[in-house]
Amino acid sequence: MSQSNWKLYLMLGFATACWGTAFIAGKFATEVWHPYMVAFLRFFGASLLLYPYMKWKEPNPPSITRNDWALFAILGLSGCSLYNVFFFIATQKAPIIKSALVIAWNPILISIFAGLFLKETITRSHILGSIVATIGVVIIIAKGSINDLIALRFEPIDAILLGAVVCWATYSVVGKVVLKKFSPVVSTTYACLFGTFFLIPAAIVTFNWQEFQQATWVAWISVLDTAVLVSVVSFIMYYQGIRELGAAKASIFINFMPLSA
Repeated sequence: MSQSNWKLYLMLGFATACWGTAFIAGKFATEVWHPYMVAFLRFFGASLLLYPYMKWKEPNPPSITRNDWALFAILGLSGCSLYNVFFFIATQKAPIIKSALVIAWNPILISIFAGLFLKETITRSHILGSIVATIGVVIIIAKGSINDLIALRFEPIDAILLGAVVCWATYSVVGKVVLKKFSPVVSTTYACLFGTFFLIPAAIVTFNWQEFQQATWVAWISVLDTAVLVSVVSFIMYYQGIRELGAAKASIFINFMPLSA
């Protein structure tokens, strides 16, 4: 295994572990704001940081075609808008353990999508590794208690969680296509910009000035965490991993997210 691969693995492990903090941050933030508003604040803040950084880092990116804009829009809708609306609703309504367990299915679904749509080679060892990793996540989160797992019943909120998983798998697979032409910085920036745009109507409908006046410093730090660490830093790292390793292989590291949570 090359040294560069080790660096990628450490980077992906750090990025996905940071995502685990979003479960806690989401709990605090949605105590003050509606999940739609939290999602908007997250990506509005991320866009404010990403766009000037992109202009400084890559002043002359490849020209963007109409097809590229469509792909960026899909990224924004799936990975930034819908995924986060589903995610923050789940953090408000569902136990953290259940949210983390359902999100742990992401690597398997991404592997299936990558094999079907990207023609990535999915080996038997890769499938086995994803299954074993997911089982490990389940055991650790449940603290080895079979009773705790049995007590988890299917509820309407689970459909929201499953929607989040499908959206993230779509974001990962379409992202691999976009990364053939654009860098992780450019891809992440335009995905966040489109995601922010799609969230504007929901933010307007749920806007409540009194909530902003009464927001605690914990709520603001939670939003800051989701905008800076979870979105800007970790999204760029994750896309770099996808670019170098492929969507299926990079997705295995998502198992760090529920463990972190």
